[in-house]
Amino acid sequence: MLRWFHEWGSPKAFYLRSGKMLPWLACLTLVLLTVGLVWGLLFAPSDYQQGESVRIMYVHVPAAILAQSSYAMMAIAALIALVWRLKIADAAVQTAAPLGAMMTLLALATGSLWGKPMWGTFWIWDARLTSTLILFFLFVGVLALRSASGQGRNAGRAASVLALVGLINLPVIKYSVDWWFTLHQPASFTLTERPAMPVEMWAPLLVMVLGFYCWFALAWILRLRLEVLQRERRSEWVQRLVSP
Repeated sequence: MLRWFHEWGSPKAFYLRSGKMLPWLACLTLVLLTVGLVWGLLFAPSDYQQGESVRIMYVHVPAAILAQSSYAMMAIAALIALVWRLKIADAAVQTAAPLGAMMTLLALATGSLWGKPMWGTFWIWDARLTSTLILFFLFVGVLALRSASGQGRNAGRAASVLALVGLINLPVIKYSVDWWFTLHQPASFTLTERPAMPVEMWAPLLVMVLGFYCWFALAWILRLRLEVLQRERRSEWVQRLVSP
């Protein structure tokens, strides 16, 4: 297991192995997102209270789940970068931050659109919304610190520390609806409990969640491969790879 871990931590091994995964991951992403969007937006039933506006759920909920998961994945990479000093882990932190920020921004935007017909306003300083906004700023902060660190030996250590410290915000987001009085409804979908909604609604939602995860993995790997090439451009294996 430790050998496998260090092999994937090698920039060359990661680049060569990840390339074989991309076609399969791209096809799976396309199928899941297409099926999920068509099923959720066109064929899933509307809600008896929220009507057709509930269809925003099929984008908002996957984006919100992925926003938190992507931060957790980025923090794990930051821990590996700090403890084991693997080059690929530091690059993973840098490339995950903009993707996570984009997912968080999408969750905030779709949540605002969903909140207008439900709450009568696009934004309210609700505990769930505010903690999610903080998550967005954490992503931006990690990206800014990592970009300002350059490529030195200690590059990115401050960004990795911030990523780890920001983990405390994740349980706040998850349990904010239980800890405080909020307008935000409890979780519509969890992996540990049976959904309260009928199968006709949660099944396409599950497909969309899986599709979002596959898209994130695809985009992250593509960005990470490009970052590896840029960092290792003077190495022999990259020179052989790009030579005619």
